[in-house]
Formats: sequence, C-alpha cells, structure tokens
Amino acid sequence: MRRVAFFALFMTLAAVHAAAAQSAAWPDRPIHLIVPFPAGSSSDIVARIVAQKLGERLGQQLVVENRPGASGNLGTEAVAHAAADGYTLGLANTSTHTLSPSLMAKPTYDPVKDFVPISMIGASPFVLAIYPDVPATSVRELISLAKTKPLTFASAGPATLANLAGVLFAKTANIELTPVSYRGTEQEILDVVAGRVDMAFATIPPTLPLIRDGKVRAIAVTGPQRSSTLADVPTVAESGLPGYESVLWQALYAPAGTPAAIVTRLNAEVNAILRDSDAVGALAKLGVDAQPGTPRQLADRIAADRKKWHDVIVSAGIQPQ
Repeated sequence: MRRVAFFALFMTLAAVHAAAAQSAAWPDRPIHLIVPFPAGSSSDIVARIVAQKLGERLGQQLVVENRPGASGNLGTEAVAHAAADGYTLGLANTSTHTLSPSLMAKPTYDPVKDFVPISMIGASPFVLAIYPDVPATSVRELISLAKTKPLTFASAGPATLANLAGVLFAKTANIELTPVSYRGTEQEILDVVAGRVDMAFATIPPTLPLIRDGKVRAIAVTGPQRSSTLADVPTVAESGLPGYESVLWQALYAPAGTPAAIVTRLNAEVNAILRDSDAVGALAKLGVDAQPGTPRQLADRIAADRKKWHDVIVSAGIQPQ
C-alpha cells in the first residue's frame, strides 16, 4: 500500500512539474484566436486589434481564424473542443456566452464549464435613435408618449441583442413597443430616417453621421456610463430608468483546463493593451469602450448576464431553436 501511495504521489508531482514546465516555455509557437463571426465584422476587427498587440507582447504571432455560423455557435464550439494548452483562444461576446444558452434547444457547449475566462476587452452600448418628428427629446418624454400612442422600434430579429434591448426597455418602462423585423441593421436605421419606424436601438459607429446630420435624434445610450463617442448623450439609466443596461461586450477566453499560469499571463498582457492609448483609440472608433478586468470579473459578468437575458427571453415568449 505504501508503494502504491508513493507511486501515486510521484505521478501527481510529475504531472504538476510537467504542466509548470509547459507553462514556463509558453508560448513557443503561434497562437490561434478563433473569431466566431465573419471577417470584417465589428467582433473581427476588435479581435484583430487585440491580436496584433498581444502578439507583439508575447513574441509570437496570433493567427485570427474566422469560423462564422449559427450566430457564433460554430466557432465557439470549436474552442470548447480545442486542446487546453494555451495555443487556442476564442473571442466571446454577449451573444455567444449569455444569449445562446437560452436560445438553443440543444446547446452544443456550456458557456461556463467548457471555458476559462481570461479578460473582458470592451463593451459597445447601443444608441436609442428616434425619427426627428417623434415629439420626444428624452427618455421620459418617450415613455410618456408611448403611453398615449403605439410606437415601433426596428429589430433585426427576436433573438438579437438589439431586439432584446428594446424588449427590456419596454418591460422596464412598463410600456408597449412593437418590433418591426429587418434582415440587416443598415435598412433598420434608414427606415428610422424615413419615418417608417419610430426608433431603433442602433450601433453607434454607422449611426453617428446620421445623428450629426440631424437625420435621427439620439436621446440616450444603453451602457452603464456615457459613451466616449457620444459624451453629451445621457444613459437610459440616468434618464429615468435606473438599472437599465444593454451592451454588446467582447472578451477573450480559452478552453477549460488551460493552465492557470497561462491564463494569468494572458490577463496581464490584455489588461496592459487595454490601457494603451493606441489600442483604446482604435477600439473607440468602433464604439467599444475598453474595459480591463480580472478573469473572476468576467466570469461574474457572464453569470449575471445569463440570468438577466434568460428572464427577458422567457418574458418575451422567444422559443429556443
């Protein structure tokens, strides 16, 4: 029995030593960063900004691989099944790690058990943009108006975050808003400009020129604080709906079982990048506010958002597919 116990202890120590040696040598070859969205998408551009800077700091190239499909689920599943050796990372966002679990009838991955969080990258609020002839210049006025007449908002589909932002807004304000479905965000905002729909929870960069030209009116942003891009536009929360928040966040993660030393190193390097003025400026042009933080903070954010959006999805009667 003593021999067996000694052998078991020896094997455990050997495994720990091997893992430590592997982590110490990491990285000694290129790292693959899987982006579950198409090339040229906002998530892809965010990933490439971080990948270039991170590669420079680690002394190894980060190869960005676009694996789009199934609203980001295909690429995310690929990361879940990858080797946990620090050479495969993934880009996560609100959709892949908080919405999908409630929208998939047969989930192909567990956003908690199958991954280890590394760091938040940043968050993009929506801007609540309305048709200029709608007689409301603030959230309070919009809510009062909605209680007297039916209002519509543009939606890219019931399972999208922009649609759920509208659903959450209506629920929090205790009003009714009718979603009007579109296939793409470009047509959404054009119909707000034309007055065919009253408002949209739109992404900031493509909407910014229309706001500046007076073609739509920005009355609020949906983040927890004002956007650096629209600093004079208040948040929904400070405009009369305390606690309201809807943002598309982007984060970095790895397969479950990735050595803790590698995760710690990656977190430190990503946080340094998110304090670099060049990276912060590049992200700001995309409407992304850099948000450095710890793996624990990212894990807590995922857990809180999963519950929040699950409740919204259920209350809206959206069925898993």
